[in-house]
Amino acid sequence: MAPPTAPPPPPHPPRDASDPKKTLHLRALDGAKDRLQLLEANLLEEGSFDAAVNGCDCVFHTASPFYHNVKDPKAELLDPAVKGTLNVLVSCKKASIRRVVVTSSMAAVAYNGKPRTPDVVVDETWFSLPDLCEKHQQWYVLSKTLAEEASWKFSKDNGIEIVTINPAMVIGPLLQPSLNTSAEAILKLINGSSTYPNFSFGWINVKDVALAHILAYEVPSANGRYCMVERVAHNSELVKIIREMYPNIPLPDKCADDKPLVPIYQVSKEKITSLGMELTPLAISIKETIESLKEKGFVTFDSSNL
Repeated sequence: MAPPTAPPPPPHPPRDASDPKKTLHLRALDGAKDRLQLLEANLLEEGSFDAAVNGCDCVFHTASPFYHNVKDPKAELLDPAVKGTLNVLVSCKKASIRRVVVTSSMAAVAYNGKPRTPDVVVDETWFSLPDLCEKHQQWYVLSKTLAEEASWKFSKDNGIEIVTINPAMVIGPLLQPSLNTSAEAILKLINGSSTYPNFSFGWINVKDVALAHILAYEVPSANGRYCMVERVAHNSELVKIIREMYPNIPLPDKCADDKPLVPIYQVSKEKITSLGMELTPLAISIKETIESLKEKGFVTFDSSNL
């Protein structure tokens, strides 16, 4: 009889506060030595966030896995998103937190089967449909949809005030040394690929998303959901923008398939700008992303004569 094999490691082990790859860029922030305190927690462990939220006035719950090559949707995406959010909220209730700002996503907004064409305006009244997400195996979309549904139910049942920020693809300068999924989408356009995917996405600058979280806490009237999309653009348009800024970078010149281009649509800015925000133009966000990717060593090119 073969010896039993060791069980695989959990897909989302506890954050290790002593791991420099996870913390060095945080400890390097201005004021971190005096004001930053790092605590370890596990999204799937009840009570794991009690110590972190104790004594706080507001909690920002920003963490939920986002990647595409998923083997076990429940373990990798759904449980961390849904159970993790609920575990954070339970800790917040124990600590009598006044307001919780949850980083949701446009994934929880726009996937409901309605047409998304250039004349359509998506806004905060749209909600993605879990059954549709599951049918099409859109596991990340499903995870964000279920997590937000669970947040609103918890808010109603427990009288805790929740505000959600719903960004699309978040790009701009990278804080961390690792590559995240949204920035990777830009990297794939500039790393020598011969084609671009036939996709249209909403795009938003990470600095705008950060500011929106702060305002969602600081503005007393902030409530409900806030869609965050500066612009929806097809990858072909992104390539065009990049070519104008960086004419010497080799860029893909054709779509990956021969199907009609996935249409763009509009996303209302009315509610997010009511917080006093002005969103960063897409071209600036793309430039900041590319310069950051170069600075972090993910791509190499000579920009001296661009």
